[in-house]
Amino acid sequence: MRQLRGTGVAMVTPFNSDMSIDFSSMEKILNHIIEGGVSYVVVLGTTGEATTLSDEEKQAVISFTVESTEGRVPVIAGVGGNNTGSVIDSILSLDLEGVDALLSVSPCYNKPSQEGLYQHYKAIATSSPLPVILYNVPSRTAGNITAETTLRLAHDFSNIAGIKEASGDMCQVMKIIRDRPGEFKVISGDDMTALQIIAAGGDGVISVLSNVYPSEWSKMVSLALNENFSEARDIHYRHLDPIEMLFEDGNPAGIKAFLYAMSLCKNKLRLPLVPVNSDLYGRISSFVKTY
Repeated sequence: MRQLRGTGVAMVTPFNSDMSIDFSSMEKILNHIIEGGVSYVVVLGTTGEATTLSDEEKQAVISFTVESTEGRVPVIAGVGGNNTGSVIDSILSLDLEGVDALLSVSPCYNKPSQEGLYQHYKAIATSSPLPVILYNVPSRTAGNITAETTLRLAHDFSNIAGIKEASGDMCQVMKIIRDRPGEFKVISGDDMTALQIIAAGGDGVISVLSNVYPSEWSKMVSLALNENFSEARDIHYRHLDPIEMLFEDGNPAGIKAFLYAMSLCKNKLRLPLVPVNSDLYGRISSFVKTY
């Protein structure tokens, strides 16, 4: 887990025109981001459209990523859901050889209590052969993992190794950073809050922007982690506009529009997601050309 400090990339899952997985483009993107100096890669997350992939496709993505990275960077795989038993079954049935940790999003839709969240992650932690990173993203799940629940899990289970925090609540984030145990990682789950969370004592970001601009964003994160905030701020503010465009018409529609404009993959998403509107794509394309 010491390696998971810096810039992680929430990777897209590229699709062909027939909506099959485009492994050729996936290899191209992997090489692009690794050569750009990122710290690790994350597959099968929100940006990877994991909820639209079959179990066989998820395994294929994991295996291909491990093979293609060739040990150059750690690999994290997303395994989450709102049925605790199914999440555990997935963890135990997947071939996780070469995977360094699991990222598990909190349950959506059924809105568990804080005790329910604790028991959910307790069951996952006691079943998982790998370190587990909590993922708190209330804007998508309709539920928040409080600082108290996060810290309870962090102190009770040594293999709950960190949290991807995308609540946007800096007070909550700072409480976790202040009271966390030893090596527990606090990672920004949003490019826009990466600088803030690192300044508060966090460990980096799992980034969407780094699919397209890995070297620039990795440099920003590295400068911030080394407390060179003057230069880090300059890079951060130069990227405010593309970060906003990434999410203006939904993620991963925004990042796939950027990748398409850069000829890194097709602009294809699986329903119910669709490409960004034509006005936004025009602005993204113009930004890419003049970047």
